[in-house]
Amino acid sequence: MIEELKADIDRHAFSESRSWLYVLLTKQGLWALIEYRFSHLVRTKIHTPIIRQILKLLGFVWHKVVEVITGIDLPSDAKIGKGLYIAHFGQIFIQSSVSLGDYCTLSQGVTIGLGGRGDKQGAPKIGNRVYIAPGAKIFGAITIGNDVAIGANAVVTKDLPDNAVAVGIPAKVVSYNGSKDFIVYRKYLV
Repeated sequence: MIEELKADIDRHAFSESRSWLYVLLTKQGLWALIEYRFSHLVRTKIHTPIIRQILKLLGFVWHKVVEVITGIDLPSDAKIGKGLYIAHFGQIFIQSSVSLGDYCTLSQGVTIGLGGRGDKQGAPKIGNRVYIAPGAKIFGAITIGNDVAIGANAVVTKDLPDNAVAVGIPAKVVSYNGSKDFIVYRKYLV
């Protein structure tokens, strides 16, 4: 949890050219991430029954407060990689069985959730360094590759290969220039 949280804070501070204290105190997306990291830790690492129940209750209340204040829902059973950057807070909803890779960016108005029917129903698995623009929706048991950029208001219901740039409703691949211009974090510049 500590490594992931340090990467989250560093990504916000580096992306916004601010101190870690400033982003910790002022960035609602980071507040939601801290709550997620705590609740995910309790869900996956705490096994003593009474302590686990107390911490789960605390996490549930904290989650609801953060959800109301920020408009961000990051369920504790989702798998979210390190270095997530939430550029602008509000109306970000992730379904609990979503898998999101390292160093991704979520913009406001993003929904990632269940879709499909029958044996094709499920939630997306999203690779590393994926940029998801404002208003984008991603549904179903699909796979989004690494270094993908998804345009504003795109609706993605099919797999996207590595380095794809997808836009539109339904989303279509328009190039293979990827997300490198959108995803900035300290390791790219070292």
